[in-house]
Amino acid sequence: MKKIFIFYLTLFAFLNFNAQCNKKGNGGSKPPEPPAGVNEADLWLTKANQTILLQKQDKVVSFGNINNAFPNVDVDETKTYQTIDGFGYTLTGGSAMLINLMDAAAKNNLLNELFGTGEGKIGVSYLRLSMGASDLDASVFSYNDLPPGQTDVSQNNFSIAPDRTHLIPVLKSILAINPSIKIIATPWSPPTWMKDNNNTIGGSLKPEYYNSYATYFVKYIQAMKAEGINITAITPQNEPLHPGNNPSMYMTAVQQRDFIKNSLGPTFQAAGITTKIVVYDHNLDRPDYPTTIYDDADAAKYVDGAAFHLYAGDVSVMGNLHNAFPNKNLYFTEQWTGSSGTFDGDLQWHIKNVIIGTMRNWSKTALEWNLANDPSYGPHTPGGCTQCKGALTISGSGYSRNVAYYIIAHASKFVTPGSVRIESNFAGAIQNVAFLRPDGKKVMTALNEGDTPFTFNLKYKGKWAPIAVDGKSVITIVW
Repeated sequence: MKKIFIFYLTLFAFLNFNAQCNKKGNGGSKPPEPPAGVNEADLWLTKANQTILLQKQDKVVSFGNINNAFPNVDVDETKTYQTIDGFGYTLTGGSAMLINLMDAAAKNNLLNELFGTGEGKIGVSYLRLSMGASDLDASVFSYNDLPPGQTDVSQNNFSIAPDRTHLIPVLKSILAINPSIKIIATPWSPPTWMKDNNNTIGGSLKPEYYNSYATYFVKYIQAMKAEGINITAITPQNEPLHPGNNPSMYMTAVQQRDFIKNSLGPTFQAAGITTKIVVYDHNLDRPDYPTTIYDDADAAKYVDGAAFHLYAGDVSVMGNLHNAFPNKNLYFTEQWTGSSGTFDGDLQWHIKNVIIGTMRNWSKTALEWNLANDPSYGPHTPGGCTQCKGALTISGSGYSRNVAYYIIAHASKFVTPGSVRIESNFAGAIQNVAFLRPDGKKVMTALNEGDTPFTFNLKYKGKWAPIAVDGKSVITIVW
């Protein structure tokens, strides 16, 4: 019995030792942990409370098919919508002046940050210019100002000389960084001698000067081309239904239709100008304005599409206009942030409407208003905007980034020109828009307007990855 007992005791000890070794692994070490999930997506975050600003997150995002209770945001790249031209700002004369007066090193660093790509850069890809002064120039001017009583129907005195001091040098520096940047240009007012009130504020273009004004546009495009600056598109008038700014002009839909049909379109055609003509360039509460022009076949044949702002109306109007005129393009060209606004409120509203809203309603561009101002919200014309907050505040050679910088950066840094919007649905608190880039990468910008974190599944090609978004936050995901 003793021998049997010793045998079983020895056997038990051996088996126990073996079991312990199996638990520990070879050599008594801990067994290897299961491999960590491979990161399959990068995440960039901005919080409305400004504690995190366009910061890449150190999180592993892995796609799989483990079931959970989170709602799905399904992304389908086989269902495509519009091609994206770009995201950016208006390079006003005032913002160009502030940038150009920075010291050379600071100016170069800033322009590379704005228009370059890669680490620490936001890849702005589309700019809007004023033809002549906007209200955010230091003074009012056109390209053919004459003494009272004089006219120049042939535009012989036309000159872009006022732009050569600051605007053109800055544009040339931008083009050296991004040679393919797209530009849309628009006048706030023609020369006063062409207007029925002979004033920079309000008034309308006299019909006898329609052909002359068309020549003005041609000369502008050709003069900028001679400087190496290609104007992608023009609109005939900034905010044509707002004649109270300085400068400004009132232009009805019928007036703009007739100007395009009888003068601008034929003059562009005769001069071999391929710059696109985009109509309206004002608020979304008046879709009847571009519709009036589209309904005239002789005018519509010269028109690429319509541009909008969102100081009135609803962003869904763009989608409705696309459905009515699917062959005409849509552009979102201006939305301001003001001195009385908050970072929190502006970030969420603009991401929801200017980025997500316009893109989901067929816009090819999303542009915020002024690129830069000084600490006192200047420069501006007498009577011009005194509360317009740029994406940057420039003081000497230093600058700070404002909310519009981050609004645009959450798209411009990641959605390259030529990207295509693809299908994605809303889920719970999460609003979003998704894109397929030319390099095959997918991009989604998403907003959680709620006060608390919200988790959703980013679902793509039958697999999904849980993504948690903090309350009142914006994320951009690249995978």
